[in-house]
Amino acid sequence: MESKYRKIYTDFVEKINAGTLCPGDSLPSEGKLIEQYQASRDTVRKAMTLLEQNHYILKSRGRESTVADRAKLNFPVSRITTFTELAEAQHLHCETIVEDLSVVAGDEKLMRLLEIDAEAEVYRLARARRIDGARVILDLDYLLRRVVPQLPRKVCQGSLYRYLEKDLGLKIGVAKKIITVQPATRQDRLWLDLKDDTVVAVVASVTHLADGTPFQYTESHHRIDRFQFESYAQRQP
Repeated sequence: MESKYRKIYTDFVEKINAGTLCPGDSLPSEGKLIEQYQASRDTVRKAMTLLEQNHYILKSRGRESTVADRAKLNFPVSRITTFTELAEAQHLHCETIVEDLSVVAGDEKLMRLLEIDAEAEVYRLARARRIDGARVILDLDYLLRRVVPQLPRKVCQGSLYRYLEKDLGLKIGVAKKIITVQPATRQDRLWLDLKDDTVVAVVASVTHLADGTPFQYTESHHRIDRFQFESYAQRQP
């Protein structure tokens, strides 16, 4: 016998797939769902959480839940979330292609962002992310070599942060992120399936260890038709 929360989940999935509920439509309030399905609050919340995890709805604090645009992937920017974690959470069929793994030094921009001198070596890692057969993200990572002494190519094809945290024992602290829309570069056109797009959404971030040391600079280039960026804001009194 199907559980009550699965019944609620399945009911909404069928309505969304049939077009009865469309992207942007608001869902009934929690109280109305409890009444409609004669279910407990925990049961309704469990169903809504499963819908959110499978990218059928968007939930926002203090606001109504809405139907998600499944053509666009929801990328949280208020947390340090890796591509692997995003893929696992949203049940995506993904592949990572390592386009470049090299060592650089003396780059003025990296010297400023990572607070290093000209002799400090930095790994340059370029990875194209393929989702459902299309290259939709280009991640350009720069990692301080004195913090990450070795960076095997096999590791780069999987979860980089799993390697940093589990194998190297690094404690990741905070990241400062800036989101811009920029003209597509030669690398974007070479390593992404851009179609007719002339711009990409770029999430640039400097990530620090728990002790405050900046050790990673990332530019993540996204195809604009496949992503939307989510954050939470709270008004200060």
